[in-house]
Amino acid sequence: MLLLLIAALWLAGGASRADAFGQIIVRVAAWTAMCAAALFGARPRLAEQRPIVLLLGAAVLLAFIQLVPLPPVLWQALPGRTLVSEAATISNQSQPWRSWAVVPGAAWNALSSLAIPVAILLLTTGSRPEERQLLTSIMLSLICASAFLGLLQFSGKVFTNPFVNDTMGQVSATFANRNHFALFVAFGCAIAPAWAFLGGKRPGWRGPVTLGLLPIFILIILASGSRAGMLAGLVGLAAGLAMVWRPLRLELGRRPPWVGWTLIGGFFMAIILLTALSIAADRAVSISRALTLDNGHDMRQRGLPTVIEMLWSYFPVGSGVGGFDPMFRINEPFDLLKITYFNHAHNDYLEIVLDGGIAGLLVLTSAIGWWLWKSFYAWRQVELLPRLGSILLMLVLLASMFDYPARTPLVMATMVISGLWLNGTRDLVRPALPVRG
Repeated sequence: MLLLLIAALWLAGGASRADAFGQIIVRVAAWTAMCAAALFGARPRLAEQRPIVLLLGAAVLLAFIQLVPLPPVLWQALPGRTLVSEAATISNQSQPWRSWAVVPGAAWNALSSLAIPVAILLLTTGSRPEERQLLTSIMLSLICASAFLGLLQFSGKVFTNPFVNDTMGQVSATFANRNHFALFVAFGCAIAPAWAFLGGKRPGWRGPVTLGLLPIFILIILASGSRAGMLAGLVGLAAGLAMVWRPLRLELGRRPPWVGWTLIGGFFMAIILLTALSIAADRAVSISRALTLDNGHDMRQRGLPTVIEMLWSYFPVGSGVGGFDPMFRINEPFDLLKITYFNHAHNDYLEIVLDGGIAGLLVLTSAIGWWLWKSFYAWRQVELLPRLGSILLMLVLLASMFDYPARTPLVMATMVISGLWLNGTRDLVRPALPVRG
């Protein structure tokens, strides 16, 4: 059931918009999987994953509370509600009971979207340990499949995903957003090295496969045109190699010294050479977009002052989860009006605080604090999976400074799996190296 749900997310879970057809598929799949697991599956071992359960539960509770109707006097006292209240007064209507969220439909959609991470958590913790050991191979296979589709699109093959609101001619595979696609491929830059050395075994045939995949991932990220993805790819590659440096050094130590230095030098020279050839052939779209960026015409930069002003207007209670688009239209200045619309703040830290107020800020800081605390211990141990979970969550945190990847169902699922790896229960991880003494 977990495998089928992940497959459905890969196929139809690449969009964050509420009206994308894929949302119906992935949410029905999530609820079906949870119902089937409740009837026929093993009991989830949630006690071992208490931090993740609490963080996810807090997010669900926040979205639910924002849908509770409030009496008119209390609702009108909340900051930022003046315009809606005046609209009812002008039309001589009595003030009704309203939910905390200014756009309740958007809050309902946000609450419904959390069925995806909840289902992934229940199915993963309810599966057998030997099944969970396959998650790295499953995730790497999905990333390779996405990279292959992106490569087809880059070569000129027309491919559109009917389940997402993708853009014709954009290299984004099954995603609606090339930034989210590039981030997903960047996950592979960290997963592939860990996959090669998991279980404390010698890499064997996985070593050459990993060496072949990493340059391909980097080139596809460059071809995607994503500037944030390019940064995530470089960070993911560096962190992934640092994660396996100890087992890699032991593996190379079994051979003559010149072999190791030749292999390492050849690997980096191959990446540099392929990147240079990509630039020379005008195929490194990400680099080209980074070099030609004009902040004066970049909507992210132009809309930032308005987003910050909105944040303080609705603080400390927030405007309601998921309602950024209509709330921005209310506050949008005339000089930012254009044919297209500004769907998100493109800085999820600001948008979470804008939507959830001080409660959203507490959930966000708690999650980041837990990640820092667990990452500190993960990098002091020998297991690879906790380190891998730390890296993948770090990439999402990094990309969230410029975009909104955590709102995409497939990335949501990846975050839950990464959190389980980082939490590091015994049956989710195995020693990467034999422990002596």
